[in-house]
Amino acid sequence: MSDRIGTIFGFLGGTIVAVESGYKVFPHPKPDKIYNRLSDAKWFLALRWCDNLSTPAGIINHIGELSFFNQIVLKIGEEQFIPKQYLQEVFAQCLHLKANETITYNLPFGDRVLEIQALEIDSRYGKVALVRELSRAADTL
Repeated sequence: MSDRIGTIFGFLGGTIVAVESGYKVFPHPKPDKIYNRLSDAKWFLALRWCDNLSTPAGIINHIGELSFFNQIVLKIGEEQFIPKQYLQEVFAQCLHLKANETITYNLPFGDRVLEIQALEIDSRYGKVALVRELSRAADTL
């Protein structure tokens, strides 16, 4: 099968290239990896985006679950990042946004500000919210 290059576009700090046999992502730890679906390539870059941040970050899916989070959240705990009772509320903030738009959101407790980015990875499931912490009281980290 040929890997002739087609469409090229940037996505969350990476590049997705359409080739005849699927989609390649750059940078990728396996440069020959080809994703069969565009949504799989986008999902890989969304996970990498979270992992590369030096602040707590995660992805809230269309049903209001924290479907992925980075090592910092693993260290501090999901409940310290976004308590379960606020996940739906945080996700709801992205519903009125266009894809790739961001807003800031003050959690209703403490001194915490989140950045929420609306993202469409797979049209079958609707938007997801990329969430990262922008600020936190110094004594809680």
